[in-house]
Amino acid sequence: MPIPPELHVFETPHWLVNHRTNSAFPGYLMIGSKRFADDLFELADEALLELGPLMAKAQKVLRQNLNAERVYIGRYGHSPGHSIHFHVIPIYAWVEALFWQDKRYRMLNTFAEGPGETTTDGAELTFFVWRELCERLVPPPIQGPGVAEVVERLRDVFRAEQRE
Repeated sequence: MPIPPELHVFETPHWLVNHRTNSAFPGYLMIGSKRFADDLFELADEALLELGPLMAKAQKVLRQNLNAERVYIGRYGHSPGHSIHFHVIPIYAWVEALFWQDKRYRMLNTFAEGPGETTTDGAELTFFVWRELCERLVPPPIQGPGVAEVVERLRDVFRAEQRE
């Protein structure tokens, strides 16, 4: 299934960066190989050389331009028909606040080892983002600009960074 052009953010010779197609969570990006491959070792060296800097650029852009406090990057699936791709998930302050307001997730903190420590990690916040902000039929309201505005903003930033 092709990615709608209105969700394309940036591309290199080997990779497409797009906003996640089935999510109204602004800034959730995907970095996908343009050449079909199930695994990294199947990709050309040139594609592999582009990947690290592209991931770093995506992380930097989300942190500096959308004020994400953290950005998680990972490969989580292997859906038939989809080439290798990586999820780039911004964690905003409002996302973490929603996480802690939800008593199901707040209970996870009961196992903290010391003052100020939590058991919350990237896996738990990623799961929260997927379940509450991407998959719910009626997700909680987002804070800040919506997907269309974020895609336009990110396009401009990626283009400007490419020229530098």
